Amino acid sequence: MNQRTPTLLYIDDDDALARLVERGLTRRGYRVVHAASGEEGLEHIRKAAAQDGIEGGIDVVALDQYMPGLDGLETLEQIMAIPDAPPVVFVTASQDSSIAVTALKAGAADYLVKDVKGDFIPLLHVAAEGALRQAELQKAREEAEAEIHASRDRYAALAAERELLLREVNHRVGNSLQIIASLLHLQASSAAQDEVKAALTNAMGRVAAVAQVHRRLYTSQDLKSVVLNQYLDSLLEDLRRSAEGNRMSRLTLKAEPIEIDPDRAVAVGIIVNELVMNAVKYAYPDGAGPIHVELTSQGEDLLLTIADDGVGDNVKADPRSTGMGQRIVAAMATKLDASVERDPAHSGTRIVLRFQRTPEPPGKANNAAAS
Repeated sequence: MNQRTPTLLYIDDDDALARLVERGLTRRGYRVVHAASGEEGLEHIRKAAAQDGIEGGIDVVALDQYMPGLDGLETLEQIMAIPDAPPVVFVTASQDSSIAVTALKAGAADYLVKDVKGDFIPLLHVAAEGALRQAELQKAREEAEAEIHASRDRYAALAAERELLLREVNHRVGNSLQIIASLLHLQASSAAQDEVKAALTNAMGRVAAVAQVHRRLYTSQDLKSVVLNQYLDSLLEDLRRSAEGNRMSRLTLKAEPIEIDPDRAVAVGIIVNELVMNAVKYAYPDGAGPIHVELTSQGEDLLLTIADDGVGDNVKADPRSTGMGQRIVAAMATKLDASVERDPAHSGTRIVLRFQRTPEPPGKANNAAAS
């Protein structure tokens, strides 16, 4: 495909010199348009700008300083005010460097000194080529920046849409789980056998622990993390409401505002649910007693403790126990890569879980195991 011949607008009141410029630049592959005054040159540029890229537009301007009417600097100022104006090479017969500085500060792409014989025409050609390349680079840079901004806007819109969808998903999942928990509560209330009632109540607590995470994500500004102190406070309040009589009245929480990812928050919630319900059932055979849940940080590690002041090791094995709660705690501890220990110095029962604030990368864990 043939490249379009660039057009240079030469603004100068010297007709003879204009003809020399036209002959010299035509031989070098340019189309030259002459304007005898600043006003006429501005008219050419405005007309070309209105054509918006149609053949016959102005690609580069060579502008003389000394002309009747508008001089070069005044004309340059008006050219720069035209949207998408072509680059300007400022031309003058003066040796005064202050004119060059003023022209360049006003927006000229280049500056050169002319002579009456046309010996400057090769320099004008070089300056025009440089101005065109500079204009192309500037245009490419602006287009690239515009594309970057557009991409950022598209990404922001997609991210906002994704966040909205995630909130809606968490809202629907939370509602569905809450309905399931309510159905389990109703079924437990109507169950005649104690074993069935206990199993349904335990299942309800496990479902509620998961539902609380989705409720937190739906109401939070951050969909990637859960604040554990708020989550555990709501979870324990659910347990209090679901408990029979006054057995949860002394359930306390002391937790730091620690953020972890939702999957790990679910594991923490299920562990707390299991150990609290275990303490409710077995720690105080003669009634209710205090149960303490505490979450603290030690560097990169988190410590979760569930403690009671009950019978401790003196408790007799309940023949109704299936061991399901212990298996669930063990499974969730594995998910957290947590250690689980019983505190032998505590008079009642105190279970301590230690796990990292953020999960260890799989590659690092595998390397550690291999070594």
